[in-house]
Formats: sequence, structure tokens, C-alpha cells
Amino acid sequence: MMDMTEFGEAAPFLRKSEKELMMLQTVAFDGKKKCWVPDEKKAYVEAEITESSGGKVTVETTDGRTMTIKEDDVQSMNPPKFDMIEDMAMLTHLNEASVLYNLRKRYSNWMIYTYSGLFCVTINPYKWLPVYKSEVVAAYKGKRRSEAPPHIFSIADNAYHDMLRNRENQSMLITGESGAGKTVNTKRVIQYFATVAALGEPGKKSQPATKTGGTLEDQIIQANPALEAFGNAKTLRNDNSSRFGKFIRIHFGTTGKLSSADIEIYLLEKSRVIFQQPGERDYHIFYQILSGKKPELLDMLLVSTNPYDYHFCSQGVVTVDNLDDGEELMATDQAMDILGFVQDEKSGAYKLTGAIMHFGNMKFKQRPREEQAEADGTESADKAAYLMGINSSDLVKGLLHPRVKVGNEYVTKGQSVEQVLYAVGALSKAVYDRMFKWLVVRINKTLDTKLPRQFFIGVLDIAGFEIFDFNSFEQLCINYTNEKLQQFFNHHMFVLEQEEYKKEGIEWIFIDFGMDLQACIDLIEKPLGILSILEEECMFPKATDMTFKAKLYDNHLGKSPNFQKPRPDKKRKYEAHFELIHYAGSVPYNIIGWLEKNKDPLNETVVGIFQKSSNKLLASLFESYVGADSADQGGEKKRKKGASFQTVSSLHKENLNKLMTNLRSTAPHFVRCIIPNESKTPGAMDAFLVLHQLRCNGVLEGIRICRKGFPNRVLYADFKQRYRILNPGAIPEDKFVDSRKAAEKLLASLDIDHNQYRFGHTKVFFKAGLLGHLEEMRDERLAKILTMIQARARGRLMRIEFQKIVERRYEVTLFNLSG
Repeated sequence: MMDMTEFGEAAPFLRKSEKELMMLQTVAFDGKKKCWVPDEKKAYVEAEITESSGGKVTVETTDGRTMTIKEDDVQSMNPPKFDMIEDMAMLTHLNEASVLYNLRKRYSNWMIYTYSGLFCVTINPYKWLPVYKSEVVAAYKGKRRSEAPPHIFSIADNAYHDMLRNRENQSMLITGESGAGKTVNTKRVIQYFATVAALGEPGKKSQPATKTGGTLEDQIIQANPALEAFGNAKTLRNDNSSRFGKFIRIHFGTTGKLSSADIEIYLLEKSRVIFQQPGERDYHIFYQILSGKKPELLDMLLVSTNPYDYHFCSQGVVTVDNLDDGEELMATDQAMDILGFVQDEKSGAYKLTGAIMHFGNMKFKQRPREEQAEADGTESADKAAYLMGINSSDLVKGLLHPRVKVGNEYVTKGQSVEQVLYAVGALSKAVYDRMFKWLVVRINKTLDTKLPRQFFIGVLDIAGFEIFDFNSFEQLCINYTNEKLQQFFNHHMFVLEQEEYKKEGIEWIFIDFGMDLQACIDLIEKPLGILSILEEECMFPKATDMTFKAKLYDNHLGKSPNFQKPRPDKKRKYEAHFELIHYAGSVPYNIIGWLEKNKDPLNETVVGIFQKSSNKLLASLFESYVGADSADQGGEKKRKKGASFQTVSSLHKENLNKLMTNLRSTAPHFVRCIIPNESKTPGAMDAFLVLHQLRCNGVLEGIRICRKGFPNRVLYADFKQRYRILNPGAIPEDKFVDSRKAAEKLLASLDIDHNQYRFGHTKVFFKAGLLGHLEEMRDERLAKILTMIQARARGRLMRIEFQKIVERRYEVTLFNLSG
């Protein structure tokens, strides 16, 4: 056990003392009887086997219930010495129940980080813990993973030193559900690099490293408040949920000093701009502006301080507990200053945010006896147009009577109220989405320096696998992303494992576990796959959601095992049109609105007005826009900017392929974030919720792969020392036997399955479960030896006692005779 004093007050939250562990591990345990059995409330409960016959076992649970269940439903329990183990891959019984128990036990002791082979699993504590202080950063600096307790800092430090030692780019993949702590852990990683890599040469002052003054490390950290204001929102599960994925590349010079950074983003949730579910909120920036903390902003944007005055911002809730929107506005504004935004840029972003609020308040009514809509008052349109630097009457006219191309001619087309409101929503989403992308490009411009860059560490903060009651197009994109990321992990994990086997000279038939997921990935992305059919349907004017469904069924039902007709389910609240079998489970998808979501059409007449805006930011956001009309005309504009007219799915696929190429060029490190309960209660764990995430996060998938190989391995010298007691006679005492030969002789002499282990050059490898069996044999052997020693000692003591009794009796007899 290492000395934990250097971790300061964080020590008890990282590792228990030897004394505490000893107390936990001295519990009586019978490995043949103790087990885990399924339970409706706790997922698994501890039980003891009382009877076993014909594939059935009778067990008694710790709460006194007796039940008879199938033998296959019983899961083996690990001995107490494995309690709170820091790397779950070392558990002798690698099963769901044991993984869940270990995480629950650690979490109840506020140890929120645990390893599981290549994964670092972290559980949201919903409270402040002193585990991120400067002394903790210092304590992890330069330590190998095995030398310190599990922590995000350990993963970050190992990535940093691997980069310098192997001269290779690194990546950290941080995934999990909303509310699991992805963004907080991403911030901690950046904090770690900013602290460790920013330290210049001793005695030299760190110089400002960027064009705008201020240190680069400050600016990398300040990128977060700016991005969070425009890209984070309150959801039912999380008060500060990132509604986009991001890949932050932190670049380093040859000596490991911070040199620059850049950010790539994926899939901003545009729909939130105009609609929120009950209990959820729009993006933070709207409420920050409306807080009134900067009164000059209210005047500039012509807004009140009441969110309920604005339809787009008030469909869910408008406040968040423990979040002061006014203070957050000051932090956002300060972050933009530190990032070097000039006043025009800041004002441009604020004005467009305000304009979107007014856009949502525009009202329209149907003309009597006509399909044509007309404006119902122009106050909101006037305010929006003023902030956008465009003509108000042009805006209203463009919404009500857009010009569309029919053949080679342009005609003016009438619009119903429903069509106008759809166009208003689509334009609002497009303005916000493009503004957010501009914000990222602008931050990247600041974070770019002239310092030499040699390597990077990329930190991926992206949504985990999602299975909701209602799963739509967005969930398909997210789950497709996770399918690719899980394939990347599976492939990487077993490549590493098999390299170890090769290095150790173990015979092994190569298994590419990445191929397990290929069928589902092909079904989504290959020609005539789901996205391909969706793209095709988007090209036909008469296509509908139902023609899309019919094509999916024609091409895949009964032909692709991963594509299934939804099973009837009375509990289901929403209609499901097809089911996909993903690695994490079966997901029912509803396809209503997919064609519109994928085409994401805009009113091109209004876009043309935006392009001529006097608001420089707005004009620049749409300068490269190529609509469906101009895209099929060819010409210079198409050749130059044609790629900007893309469906959502093709753009997502393109971005995902770029991300995967990026990741494949790095050495990856995996962090899986877990949300323990839905009520944000510190210390409470909902077992079924956690198990679901362990499946979705690939932790159990990783363990499944682990079990196929030889997850437990012990150096020969350690094996000889620990297990010689099982049969001392197998290793001659009178002559020298090297550790490998000793291990071979010892294992050959034992009554075990000899196909369950392999001898490498330096260590012996075991299949999951065998090491636990050896531990049980060792415990039995020790028990026998101790019983024998106790028997001998008791016999000896009793003989001494008997001798004393005999002597006393002899003395009494002599006394009586002499008397």
C-alpha cells in the first residue's frame, strides 16, 4: 500500500487504509455456497445455496427468503478480499452482479473512480468532494496507473507521459448519459493539462502565449463558460447538460509544454432553440440575458426580464436550482473578453440571440376563405429585423410569399399559417446553429498560436448510447456514433490483449471483436442501408415517412438480423416503426418527421435577405449557403460551396468518419461516466439504472471480451510464492528450481482444468474464474494447516495441563501418606 499522505484530505475518498480493508476482508466466506441471485428491487441480492439438483438450486437470501431458481441464473460471488477492488478486471468472477456490487460498495464510501480493464468508470457523486485540489494534481504527476488510486487525473497523466515517451498523439474518450458528469470530467482533464503542461522552466516567468494577451491555459479553461452558455441547457436529468458533442485537441510542443488548442463540435441539438419538454429549459444564454444583470443588454436587445414574455424560451421551466443566471452572464461575458472577442463580435452574438426570442413571438393569422397567411401585428418582426440589420417588411413578405423555383422560372408561392410558423422555427434553428459553429471557429482562432506544435491529446466529450420511450432521428445519429466508438474500443482492447499474448509467446487465434458490431453499422451506413434509403427518399418530392418505412421493410425485414419489426408492447407510450438490435440492446425507433429533419429546409427568400444584412455576423453566417435551387444549377457557386447543401445525415456521417480517422491516429484512453439515480441524491444507487448504463457504455461488453481471453495474469515468482502451499512436494526443496518450472510443476500436480491457463515468457495467464478457484484451494489448505497447528497446540497444552494434574495428584497422595 502506498503512502496516501501526499493526497491530503482527498486520501479517504481515493483509497481505504490497510486497517479498514483488513477489517472488511476478515468476514467468514464459503465460495461454494455464497452467490448472487436476481432480485426485482435490487437487481441482485446475496444468497447462500442450500440445495442443488437437476439444473435447479434452492437458495436462502440474506433477508431470509427461500427460493428455487435455475442454476444458470445464479452468479458466483468473489471472496471478501476482492471487496472495493480498484480494477474490476482483476475480479476472479467477472459477472454483472459482482461488477455492480463493487461499484456500489465503492460509491457508498465516496470512491467515485474505479478501473475496469481499459475503462475508468466514474459515478456522479452529486456533491462536492475534495479530490481535484492542487495537491491531488501534484500527487498524480508522473505516477504510473498501477502506482496510485483510480482517478481522471491518473488517466490524464498517463496519456501525457505516453505522448512524450512514445511520441504519439493520444485521445481520451469521455462518454455517458446526460447528467453522468462528462463535462465536469472533461474540465478536470483540461485543468490537469493546463496545470502540468503550462509549467515553464524553473525560474522563468510564463509569458502570455496568445495574440490577445493572457495565458493560453487561461483561455483554454475560459473556452468552457462561453461554449456552455450557448451549448448547454437544463434537461430532466442534468441542470447543465451539453447538448452537443465536442472533441477538444490540446496541442503540445516537443518538450510537453502547452502550445495551442482547438475544438471540433458534433450534432448541436437545434430543436431545443424553439421547443423544450416540460421540466427542461432552452440554452442558458437566453436566461442569462434576461437576468437583467447587464441592463445595457436589455436596452440593446429590446427585451424584458421575464422569460414568459418569449414563447421560444418558456415552454418548459425558466429557472434552475443552484444556478444564478446573472452571475453566469458575467462569467460568459468575461470569458468572451479573455478569449479576445471584440465588442462588435459580442454584440453580434447577443443581437442574434435576442432576435431569435423576437422571432418566436411573431404572430400570423389565416386570411378568411383562403390558404394564405398574413401578419397579425408586426411589433416582434420589427424588433427582430432591427437586431438582424434587415428590412422588416422584406422579412414578413419573404415569410408570407417566398419565391421558389419551378423548372427554370421563379414564382411567388403562398403560405399557410402552419407553413409560415414552420419556416420561422427552421430559420431560428439555422441562425442559432450557425452562430454556435461561428463561436467555436472564433474560439479556435484565439487558441491558435504561433508556438511550435508536435503532438496533441484529444478529449472527446460526447453523448452516450440512448434508449428512451420515444427514439427519433437524433437518437439514431447518437446510437450510430456510439456503435462506431464501441467498435473502436472492442478492436483496440483486443489488439492490446493479443499483443500481450504475442509478446508472451502464447498461442492464440486472433479474434477481431470489432466485427461483432459490423452488421449493425453496415445496416445503418452502407449503400441501401437506413441512412442511404433516407437520403434517397429526401430526393423525391412525393416521398413521405410511410414510403420511407416501406422501403426499409422491403430492403431489410427478414434479410438483416439487426432490423426487426417492433414487438407488441402494451406499456409503450409511443408508436414504434422499426427496431434495431444494437450492442447495448434493442431500440424501437419512431420515423415521423425524419424526411423533414434530414432535409432541414430553409425559406431561401429570407436567407437571401440575411445574406444582405447590415449585421456583419448574420451576413457572414449565411454567405456560403447554397440552397436546393442553386445547388442544382451548377456554376461557380456550386463548385465552390456546394458541400454546404447537405442533408443532416450525410453531414453527420462525414463528421463521424473524420472523428474516427482522428481517433485511429491516436492511442486511446476510455472514461465511462455513470448517473447513479434520477433524483440527484448523493450516495444513492439505482441498480437497474446503473446496469443499463454499464451495458450501454460498453463496460459489460469489455468484460465479456475480457472473459474470452486470459484476464488474470501473475508473474512466475509471485505465483510460486503465493501458491506453493497447495502442494509443496511438487517443488523439490533440495535443488534450485526457477520460478517458471516451479509454476509448471505445481499447476500440473493440481486437480484443475488444465485448459484454463497458459504459460507465457514472464507470467502465467488464467481464464476468468480459475484464479478464484486456486484462491479457494489455498484458503482450504491454509485452514487445514491452521487446524492442524491448532490441534497440535491444543494437544500440547492439554498434555502440559494433564501433567500438572498428575503432579498435583501425586503431591496430594504423598501428603496424605506422610500425614
